[in-house]
Amino acid sequence: MSGLLVCSQPMAAQVSPAEDTTTIAVGSDSVAEAMVVSDDMLGDDVAEAEGGLHQVLKNKFMEGSTGFMSLVALALVLGLAFCIERIVYLTMSEINAKKFMADVDEKIEAGDIEGAKQICRETRGPVASICYQGLLRIHESLDSIERSIVSYGSVQTANLEKGCTWITLFIAVAPSLGFLGTVIGMVMAFDQIQEAGDISTTIVAKGMKVALITTIFGIIVAVVLQLFYNFILSKIEHLTSQMEESAITLMDAIAKYKEKPHQTSPKGEALEGVKE
Repeated sequence: MSGLLVCSQPMAAQVSPAEDTTTIAVGSDSVAEAMVVSDDMLGDDVAEAEGGLHQVLKNKFMEGSTGFMSLVALALVLGLAFCIERIVYLTMSEINAKKFMADVDEKIEAGDIEGAKQICRETRGPVASICYQGLLRIHESLDSIERSIVSYGSVQTANLEKGCTWITLFIAVAPSLGFLGTVIGMVMAFDQIQEAGDISTTIVAKGMKVALITTIFGIIVAVVLQLFYNFILSKIEHLTSQMEESAITLMDAIAKYKEKPHQTSPKGEALEGVKE
């Protein structure tokens, strides 16, 4: 009996590694399958994340009240249209004012008034426009020239601010429409509760969700338009300061021109002095 027991132990030892190998193989297959499943799930999550924001906004827009959400979207589109138009106009109006005034001052100092006017005509923007208006009245008194520059500067400033009132209107209208949609949505939710005859959490939650979505989108539209509006205001302030500095430089150049007893034209012909 002891011999049999001794002999049976090696046999059991020989069987155990095979079983362990089989278990490990099965476990490996399970791990591989789990990894494949995990990769598939990860791929789905990545695909959802790629189009997540666009899809979420689209779904939320569809969940809100169609009428008021359309009005909020219209306010966004029109507001952005005015913002883009102003940004393009102001960007095209910007010039290197210091270089421009240096060229104009050089022409005035040389007595070439027509050359200075030509530079103003060939240069875009409000700075060149007010300088041209001042040069048109260069033979008048300094007070008259200054009044002309100030008056025309006010006109140019109004042109820079054209359309900004509409942007402020859409900034105010967008959240107002959102709040209005929220109030109406709440009234509709209470109507549904009245029809059901019972206060159900599902009905209340659904109605409040639809109502609040309009407010969320209205606030988002107002924030976006406000950022563009502040950027536009900064450009207007920059151009206004350029106009003021250029007007002062022009008046100094004209004053020096008037102090000279005689001027010489580009062709070398002597002209009468314009000293006051």
